[in-house]
This record gives sequence, C-alpha cells and structure tokens, in this order.
Amino acid sequence: MSIDPIQKHDLGSLKIDDHSRRGKTGKRLGLFAAGLGALVLLGGLLLAFKNQKPVVEVTTARPGGTVTAEALLNASGYVTPRRRATVAAKVTGRVEQIYAEEGLHVKTGQVLATLDCSQPQAALASAKTDRDATAAALTDFQVQSVNADREFKRQESLSASGVSSQQQLDNARMSSESLHAKIALTREQTRAAAARIEVAQQDVENCTVRAPFDGIVVSKDAQRGEIVSPMSAGGGFTRTGIATIVDPTSIEVEVDVNESYIARVKTGQRVISTLDAYPDWQIPSKVRTVIPTADRQKATVKVRVTFDKLDPRILSDMGVKVAFLSDEPVKPKGTVNPAAAVIPQSSVRNEGDKTVVLIVRDGKLERRAVSLGSQRGADVEVIAGIVAGDKLVLRGAENLHDGQAVDIKQ
Repeated sequence: MSIDPIQKHDLGSLKIDDHSRRGKTGKRLGLFAAGLGALVLLGGLLLAFKNQKPVVEVTTARPGGTVTAEALLNASGYVTPRRRATVAAKVTGRVEQIYAEEGLHVKTGQVLATLDCSQPQAALASAKTDRDATAAALTDFQVQSVNADREFKRQESLSASGVSSQQQLDNARMSSESLHAKIALTREQTRAAAARIEVAQQDVENCTVRAPFDGIVVSKDAQRGEIVSPMSAGGGFTRTGIATIVDPTSIEVEVDVNESYIARVKTGQRVISTLDAYPDWQIPSKVRTVIPTADRQKATVKVRVTFDKLDPRILSDMGVKVAFLSDEPVKPKGTVNPAAAVIPQSSVRNEGDKTVVLIVRDGKLERRAVSLGSQRGADVEVIAGIVAGDKLVLRGAENLHDGQAVDIKQ
C-alpha cells in the first residue's frame, strides 16, 4: 500500500524537536529549584525566630526580716544642703587674688578673693579731697561771719546814735545773714561729701569677697585675671560667681514621693536612708517637712528628710534611697518575721485562684506558686513559695511559660 505524499508530510510535522524538548525541561527544573530555595529560606527564618529567646527584666527578692522590708513606702532622691550659696562680687572688676579652693573649710567673713580696686580707691580719694576743700571753705566763712556780726552790731549802735544811715545798717545785716547762710550750706556740703566718702569706702570694701557663712568650698568658679560681675554681662567672658559654698551641717535628703502615697508620710516619721555609695549602711533619719505643693508634671510631692547624726561620708548630691517606716515598734533583732521575702507587686501574676511568680533559674523560667502577706507600698510580703535572693521576672512576662529559655535584660 502506497502512502500519499501529503499524508507523509503531515505525520512529519507532528514530530517534537529535540531542542524544544530540552528547553521546556530546563524551565521546569529552574522553577522547582527556586521554589525549593524559598522553602528552605522560609524554614530557616521560622527556625531562627522560634529559637530566639525573649528578653525579660528581673528583680531580686529581698529578705523579709529587715527594717526596710517593714517600710510603708520606698523612694529615692539626692543628698542636698539647705544652705548653699554661689558667692559673687557686688561690683564688676578683675580678679586680683583668689583664695577659694575646692574642699577649703571657711569661716564667716573669711576672704575668698580680692578684685582690682584702683578705680574705687581713686573715687574714695576724690571724695575725701572734696570733703577737705569744703571743710576749709567752711572755716573761712566762719571767720568772715564773726567779723560781719561785729560790724552789724557796730552799725546798730551808730544807727541808734544817729551817726550811721539806715542803708549802712541794712548792708551790715545782709552781710552777716549771707555769711550765716553760706556756713549752713557749706555744712550740708560737708555732710554730702562725707556720704560720698562712705559710698566710695563701701565700693572699696566690695572689692574684697568674703564668705557669708561657715562651710566648705565645693566649686571654684573664677580664676585670677578674669572679669567678674554681679550681672550677666559680656557673654562667656564675664563670670558671675567666685565660688560655691555649702554648709555641711545643713545636709539633708530631698525625695519625690508619688502623690498617691503622700498620705503615708508625715512630719517626724522615722526613715531609713541608704546611700548608693554605701548600700550596706542604713542611716537612721526622720521626715523634716513635706513641701506643701505638688509637681503637676510628675504628680509628685517633695519631702525633706534629715539625718539623726551627720557623718563625713555623706556628701552633697549623693544618690540615696529612703524607706518610710510605720509607727509600729521595730521588732527586736533575732525575732522571726513571718515574711520570707519582699518582692515588687508588679512581679506577681494571678492565674485563676492562684498567685504565682516566674523565677529565672539557669536561664530558664520556673513557675512558682506563692502565698502573699501584707502590702508595703509598691512591694508585697511573701509568706511562702520563694526565698530572698531569687530572681523574679519583673517585666516582659507576657506569653511566657514554664521551662522557657530567656535572656535577662542588662
């Protein structure tokens, strides 16, 4: 049987070219490889995200048997003196000598610095010269007045005898009265000259800067050769102060207490102060006064606390933490306190009818049920469940579970 040429040509056209077959296979392999790479990358990202540890903020449970654990309220502030003064000169001048140095103990009236006093001294000398000249003129007028008085009396006698005319008598009277007036004027000018001398003398004394009270120099604010002025003038080239003095006997603590807790604070209340520089040193103190105004921006009230006994280790502007104690007597040393520890209220979580905390131990979370006691300000007593020294999750405890690995926020 013979095949038609036309049919033979049609069958040949159905043949798949080898080049086209290889091109389509390569595209399929490329798409498969790209999809596989994307899946691997997505899996790596999910695995890395899954292995990422949450960061938590922790706090340490404090012992429950300490005095500060019985505090009604805790606050922090700074040591500050009631008497602190930046001593400045009353006049503008150049510093000639300065004796104030940091740490120098000074007495009231002690010289801290002297200024260039050439101009005030020249003014003082001029005022004294004016006073001397006025005093000399006064002496001259007094001599003339004595002679004028005698002449007036002579003219009165002659006029009474009819020898002298009325005009001569009037002239003698005028001369006498004029000299008396000049004497009175000159005396007032002498007093005015004396007043100018006092002003010039005060300007000379103002060139010497003295300590206003007993204290310690904590800052030297000017150097020899600099211009000082009681007013801010001349930009950065003019100083307004010589030195800063602090009265060490007026050292106290100033703290800001949240206005929500200010009702727990009263004058004379017992306080335990702890300096940041000496964390193991508890300093007995008491509330001196509660400033009768609030800061509307911070919602706080300032409270000033005085130390029962001052100590050289207490320095101005030191950081300090204070614990306001209750009026109840402090338990004797050795008395067992039912509270095992004291922790911040923010570290406690409520899960149904249970109260729990999350403890960080060896980089992992441990869920612990606790029994709470009385609340102490922002803290709460723990009767059982944890001990002092345990690390508790303070913030970042959302969506965490028991046994989860975490990183501690530094």
